[in-house]
Amino acid sequence: MTENKPRTRQDLLAFLDGLGIAHTTKDHAPVFTVAESVALRDEIPGGHTKNLFVKDKKDRYFLLTVEENAVVDLKQVHTLIGASGRVSFGKPEKLMEYLGVIPGAVTALGAINDTGNDVTFVLDADLMRDDVINCHPLSNDATTSIASADLIRFMEATGHKPLVLKVTS
Repeated sequence: MTENKPRTRQDLLAFLDGLGIAHTTKDHAPVFTVAESVALRDEIPGGHTKNLFVKDKKDRYFLLTVEENAVVDLKQVHTLIGASGRVSFGKPEKLMEYLGVIPGAVTALGAINDTGNDVTFVLDADLMRDDVINCHPLSNDATTSIASADLIRFMEATGHKPLVLKVTS
C-alpha cells in the first residue's frame, strides 16, 4: 500500500462543498471522550456520536458510529455487522492508516481517507433518525454538523456503502 498523507479538515470541508452538502463546523477545545464533549451540547444541536473502531478475527475493520450515550454489546455486535467472530478494538496505527485520525478524533467522516475501502462503516439506525449528525472533521478540536441523509451521500461519494443497522441496546 502506498503511504498517502491523510486528508485534512480543509480537504474534507472542500469535498463536502464540492458535493453540495450543507455543513457547519464549530471550533472548540480538543475533546478526547464523550464525557469531555458533553459541555458542547447546548451549543451544537443534533445527534452526537461515539465511534468504535473494531476488527474481527479475519482482520477486517469496522467503524461503528452510534449516538454518544448508546450501549454497544461488543460480545454480540459481530452477529449484526457480519464480522467473523467477536470483535476487538483496532490499533491506533490502523486508525491512522485507514481513517487518517488519532484516537479521540475518530469520525465517520474518516471515510474520506479510506481510499482502499479497508473499513466497513456501520451507522446505527437509532442515530440516523436524527436530522443532523455531529462528527469530528478529522480532528477533535471541532465538530461538523451534517444532515443524516448527507452523511450517507458523503460516504457513497468516498466509495463506501455504509450499513445502517441497529447495533445498540
